[in-house]
Amino acid sequence: MSLGIHNKSYDELLEEIDRKENLSRLAQEVQSDNHAAPAAETAAVSDSPENDRPLTQPDAGSSFAETALRLGGKSDDEARRTGVLDTADDQVEALFAPQYQTSNSPIHQSVWKRDVRTDLYCLHASEVPTAARKIMDRCLDVVRSAIADRTIYDDQGKISEATLARLGEAGYWGMLVDPAYGGSGLRFQHFAKFVTKMATIEPTVAGLASVHGCIGAVDPLRTFGDPAQKKRFLPGLADGSRLSAFALTEPGAGSDLTALRTTAVLDGDAYVVNGEKLFITNAIPGRTIGLVCRIDDQPAVLIAELPQQEDEHFQMKRYGLYALRRAHNNGLVFRDFRVPAANLLRPATGDGLTIAYHGLNLGRVSLCANAAGTMRSMLASMLPWAAYRCTYGQSIDRRELVQRRIGHMAGLIVGCDALVHWCSGLIDMGYRGEMECIVAKIFGSEALKEAAIELYMKTHGGRSFLHGHTFGDNVHEFLAPCIYEGEGEMLGMAFFKSLVKQHGKDYFEPIGRALQAAGIKRPNPANPVHAWQLKGPLMRYARWYIGQRRAGRTLDTLDQMPPELRHHASFAQQYLADACFEISATMRTYQLKLADRQCAMAGLSQRLQDAVVILCTSLYGSQQTDPISHAAADVVCWHLRHRLLGTRPGPADFRRVTELGEAIADEGWSEISQIAEDPILMRY
Repeated sequence: MSLGIHNKSYDELLEEIDRKENLSRLAQEVQSDNHAAPAAETAAVSDSPENDRPLTQPDAGSSFAETALRLGGKSDDEARRTGVLDTADDQVEALFAPQYQTSNSPIHQSVWKRDVRTDLYCLHASEVPTAARKIMDRCLDVVRSAIADRTIYDDQGKISEATLARLGEAGYWGMLVDPAYGGSGLRFQHFAKFVTKMATIEPTVAGLASVHGCIGAVDPLRTFGDPAQKKRFLPGLADGSRLSAFALTEPGAGSDLTALRTTAVLDGDAYVVNGEKLFITNAIPGRTIGLVCRIDDQPAVLIAELPQQEDEHFQMKRYGLYALRRAHNNGLVFRDFRVPAANLLRPATGDGLTIAYHGLNLGRVSLCANAAGTMRSMLASMLPWAAYRCTYGQSIDRRELVQRRIGHMAGLIVGCDALVHWCSGLIDMGYRGEMECIVAKIFGSEALKEAAIELYMKTHGGRSFLHGHTFGDNVHEFLAPCIYEGEGEMLGMAFFKSLVKQHGKDYFEPIGRALQAAGIKRPNPANPVHAWQLKGPLMRYARWYIGQRRAGRTLDTLDQMPPELRHHASFAQQYLADACFEISATMRTYQLKLADRQCAMAGLSQRLQDAVVILCTSLYGSQQTDPISHAAADVVCWHLRHRLLGTRPGPADFRRVTELGEAIADEGWSEISQIAEDPILMRY
């Protein structure tokens, strides 16, 4: 019996393939159907009007993204630029042991191997060493004391130099620096959780720890610096005498890092730098920066020590910025600025973009950790106001809508906690964590935005806009994380591209190359000539498809979980294990034009992210002993399930979240018990 492959679409073909019992028999039938494609039809390929313009020939050494774009008819310039970033990503992968690369990450295994191992989503916490805990406590006391005596900010409203110096004395800036260079060498999981605690007191101080240690000069030096560079720079970075920043963004180079224009030319024993940087946090005279520039037309990173004062070679570019108001954020202008040649970082593989990419994941997790702390402060200040504010003779904390806001914010907090715990633990284990950390960044930033606007502001009403109110004074701080460390939807597409990259290389790039070799621009499987050209790649794809269908899912048992959270974990397991078919169907639908279907990619990416958050949060919630935390995990998982499935919440959902909100209003919650709430403004 023949499959009749010439008259079927890809999806119809795969549906019939799925019903076949024997793959070898299928192969024989496909060969039988195609062993003699008519010569006239074969010749007609090159004469077809749709093929009057040849496709760009991809280089055999091109990255997957560059190859796909060239085969899809994109310009050489766009394909090349995207290929540069894709190659840099490959080079970052090479820095990690194979078992910890993206293709072996928890999400990748769950989707493409259909193997959802809960031990990779539910990591155990380790005890913070006593010495490190003392450092943390000293740092918290420094900030509390500075707030109490009103020295936390200088006359410009920025974190004061005195506060930064006292934090240095307490050990704040060296938490991620090896003890050999004067730091405390914290595990990243401990550091990230401490960022959450610091954010409950002063979010900007918490953010500066990430700017300095994760995306500033610390991570590039400890990861890529040679022994002499580490010895020269890390002690000052550890004690805070040289705080750091990372100078990457330029006026015309944001998400497109191939547009870098800053150059460095070797002149004797120094590089001469010319160019401009923009939106650089923590950048003022006297700081140490990782400066991304072009050397011999290749991206590179120089460790540059900014002079104590501006001069004709180095100047600040100041501008008004609503966000990050408590931190310095400036442009940097270099004119024949000299940096010692010995300050060039030389990665074992890759170039400056490799260095730039490496620290981003640490910063993304820290952003989520900061959001978790900031939302705790919001919730702690919502409760006394909701108990005080009366309408129609009753305090608003008795109203369902307000109780829903309280309960939902608790769920968002636990979701962030779960992702911070998971992602930082993976990093400590040696994983790159690219996709996982993107999920944390997107969820954390969107949760903070929703909490600020929909929950915190609406509960406080018009008083939110008073001078001195946390929301009114900091609204841009709450929105900025959606943009910084990568805009959310753009990162969502990066998540999707990382997930499909290997699958695309294995099964869709061969199809594209076959089409390119035949000069076919618009493939049609119903055309026998096209089917003939695609028989080899389609057979490989069919083997994968049948293998996945037959292998089934590999799901860990969840018997030890509480029933309500087990229900969520099981749902997420099954969704992730079956997601490969939806993803691959999307790739079949759009083929080489997938890069242009940003809306489709973003939507599918969001559903996958929601499933990951559900799995992490349900597992994390089951480990918590506080019943409020347990219930909050259940609430946010239901919220995400409705969003993923496109369903409406019902009476049971409303009852669940309002009961949680009522319990927090009546009994409090251990996660916010030590947080000082904001004063109630304009009491009546």
